[in-house]
Amino acid sequence: MDSEILYLEDLPSDFIENALYENNGKHDLYNEFHDKLVSGSKFVFIVPEYNGSFPGVLKSFIDGMTYPNTFRNKKCALVGISSGIGGGGIAMSHLTDIFHYLGMHVLALKPKLAKIEQNMSDNLLTNRLYMDLLQTQAGMLLEF
Repeated sequence: MDSEILYLEDLPSDFIENALYENNGKHDLYNEFHDKLVSGSKFVFIVPEYNGSFPGVLKSFIDGMTYPNTFRNKKCALVGISSGIGGGGIAMSHLTDIFHYLGMHVLALKPKLAKIEQNMSDNLLTNRLYMDLLQTQAGMLLEF
């Protein structure tokens, strides 16, 4: 299946001030991100745990989408990652609540990749269980 990776680090640095709420649709660089989500039908969110939830930049990014139609009736999979032992479980729970509120269907299998740094080498995942979970999830998302 064709896919594209969107890196939130590539968001325009001024998007919070100039692309959200009353400025929705007025920021050309942010609109490039927005339009990719509008045209997509299935998504995978890699969700790092941050302060017991997910990073605020992800919430701000979601807030910049057209409400409610950007996510309504679309499908997504979530993968949690953390340095600790939780694997981002709480972060994914919070994000699932938000996506359900927005009308997005969230795949039930949500791998929690704990102690991520200890399970990688040269930027590649080395944990066989983690790789199996991700492959299973990918297959489920394609059928979802």
